[in-house]
Amino acid sequence: MAATAVRYLRSAGSPTALEPHPRPMLRAVREDERLPVDPAEFRRVLGHFASGVTVVTALDPDGPAGFACQSFASLSLDPPLVAFMVARTSTTWPRLARAGVFCVNVLGADQRDLCLGFARSGADKFAGVAYDAAPATGSPRLTGAPAWIDCTIAQVHTGGDHLIVVGRVEALGTPAEDDGEPLLFHRGRFGRFGG
Repeated sequence: MAATAVRYLRSAGSPTALEPHPRPMLRAVREDERLPVDPAEFRRVLGHFASGVTVVTALDPDGPAGFACQSFASLSLDPPLVAFMVARTSTTWPRLARAGVFCVNVLGADQRDLCLGFARSGADKFAGVAYDAAPATGSPRLTGAPAWIDCTIAQVHTGGDHLIVVGRVEALGTPAEDDGEPLLFHRGRFGRFGG
């Protein structure tokens, strides 16, 4: 739970008390660990893998926090676990880690602008965004999201320049009218199912 996130923050040398969140200077990999792959080519090739888009949210003493995330996956059925990846340089992650909980809001095809709002740094991402409290953790559950997964942080692992956050699912659901299309991201663009 929150203790796992606090242990991670302490091991990374990040503050665990409430104070401003400067962008940490982290080295993700040593020079001898780097593969001879051009980063632009890496992104271009992996961009062929279409993914869904989510917004991961939490509520800490400073208020609601969240970020757009396309690296989300279901991990385990028993126990119910999900995972998402976040850049080690994220300024939002320390707030989620301190909260010890999060809600994954799966976005629908008509929520492109909402996603772009949560992809920005330094802005009030919740300005004009309707949400209520997820039932188990109180994390922001975005109005209109086709699905939501309410979690406690179970584990945090280092994965190169990202962190792999494992969450234990405490509650989840979809609205009664569960017939919308998902928001997809493919080759640097948003899209939807054809048909």
